[in-house]
Amino acid sequence: MNKQEFLTQMQKALSWLPQEDIEERIAFYSEIIDDHIEEGMSEEQAIAEIGSVQEVTTQIVAETPLPRLVKEKVKPKRALRIWEIILIVLGFPVWFPLIIAAGAVILSLYIVVWALVISLWAFDISILISALGGIAISVVYFINANITPAFMTLAIAMFIGGLSIFILFGCVAVSKSIIKLTWKGVIGIKYMFINKETRK
Repeated sequence: MNKQEFLTQMQKALSWLPQEDIEERIAFYSEIIDDHIEEGMSEEQAIAEIGSVQEVTTQIVAETPLPRLVKEKVKPKRALRIWEIILIVLGFPVWFPLIIAAGAVILSLYIVVWALVISLWAFDISILISALGGIAISVVYFINANITPAFMTLAIAMFIGGLSIFILFGCVAVSKSIIKLTWKGVIGIKYMFINKETRK
């Protein structure tokens, strides 16, 4: 893909933005391509360095505030007729609470998921503290020449410490997964306010 094809596809993919924003983005990426070419890359290499049109569009969607996308989506293409305004006003007691309820349910589920993750982290920290406490107690036993209890306490503390490290990897993996899913969810919500034909 050459520069012109890339910029043409970008312009089509960004058609949901106001015209001045499209021109600004096109000029920005055109300049980046030119800079790469000046550094000795071919047009194809420069474009490969930037990424695909889909990747660039996703990044732009991520950077665009949701209220702005909503505003662009709900902006009427023509003036509303009187009967349309009346229907919107009369339907407000129905559609507005439904939107609020749906948002509250989604937010509640998200909070519950994070509460579970925080609980997992708290559990891991608590058993790690228990392991450190067990090691400290075993040291006291060693000092007092209580060898058998010292070894037993140390063995249990080491087992619990190993378990806490194992759980730590799980905590990190789950947290990263939820953050990644959150990111994809936000992008997905933003894409709902973009015309389907511009997503390709």
